[in-house]
Amino acid sequence: TGGLQQHFKYGGHGDYVSNVDFGKLGLHQGLFLKIRAEHRFGENVNRDTGAFLPTASLSDLPVVDSEELLLTNVLFTQALSKRFAVFFGKLDTLDGDINAFAHGRGKTQFSNIGFVSNPIALRTIPYSTLGCGFSILGDEGEPVFTYMLLNSTDTAETDGFSELFEDGVAMAAELRIPTEFGGRPGHQLFAGTWNSRDYVELGQDPRIVLPNVPINQVTGSWSLYWNFDQYLFVDSIDVSRGWGMFGRAGIGDDDTNPLSWFLSFGIGGHNPLSGRSADTFGAGWFRAATSNEIGPVLEIPFGPIGDGQGVELFYNWQATPWLNVTPDLQVIMPARDNVATALVLGVRAVMRL
Repeated sequence: TGGLQQHFKYGGHGDYVSNVDFGKLGLHQGLFLKIRAEHRFGENVNRDTGAFLPTASLSDLPVVDSEELLLTNVLFTQALSKRFAVFFGKLDTLDGDINAFAHGRGKTQFSNIGFVSNPIALRTIPYSTLGCGFSILGDEGEPVFTYMLLNSTDTAETDGFSELFEDGVAMAAELRIPTEFGGRPGHQLFAGTWNSRDYVELGQDPRIVLPNVPINQVTGSWSLYWNFDQYLFVDSIDVSRGWGMFGRAGIGDDDTNPLSWFLSFGIGGHNPLSGRSADTFGAGWFRAATSNEIGPVLEIPFGPIGDGQGVELFYNWQATPWLNVTPDLQVIMPARDNVATALVLGVRAVMRL
């Protein structure tokens, strides 16, 4: 109900990933290669809700309105020590802004992009492009600090070499600190992004629903964001299982970013009930404030614009070791003042081969 139109639509996403350890192949110790190919098919209700943040983020990736199989990762990583690694190649950035309870690439946890990553950074960091960087690793081998230097525009549909740094450069840095509040694990993440390209229009992006309309030319854009996850309960038998709370916040460049700030919080994790410990759940709320500079531009095609917000609840049922089925409920209050609150019911099935 609500939104712009009431529809039942269905679609899918193919995700083909290969990880190669050249050390185990006896070729070069510490060298790894990750290859990911993706395609989407079918339809979704992202444009029917009237909201700027897609309710089913994965179904528009890697490219909106294209069903071609595209290489979004061809990423080489070389570990120089147990604490330091460098990487280069083509990479997708959806694995950034990691959170224990609100991440999952839109297929294992929440579906709405507002809970998959912080949308404040989407204006500055393209989804798939050429880049390089380094990571400082912690005791468990997880990145504690990561820095990336990227091509400034998305090249998911091409190899990207002819466009490399043609329009500028993008940079991102993330510091993710492990914590032990109350003797339970958690993380605090602090990050910033910057892009040097000229912004002359909103442009199309598979991670946000906006028209391709011109804006006043501005050079460069930035964002700052933070997230945390904190376990409130950890299984004494299996420490990888538990549940807790999460939160995200961020601010962006008001002159170029359609969002000026973003806030979300919620709970999630494994089902604490005996017998269903492989199931997971999540419940979250977000609010996305529209930029004072971009908002008036959006009012021309959309009418009065305010701030958008929404709620999502999901339950991820492990039906078999290779199949998960996830009922999902979202209540979306679009930033467009003349669009009614949308109630979105969905179900997601993930099959692993």
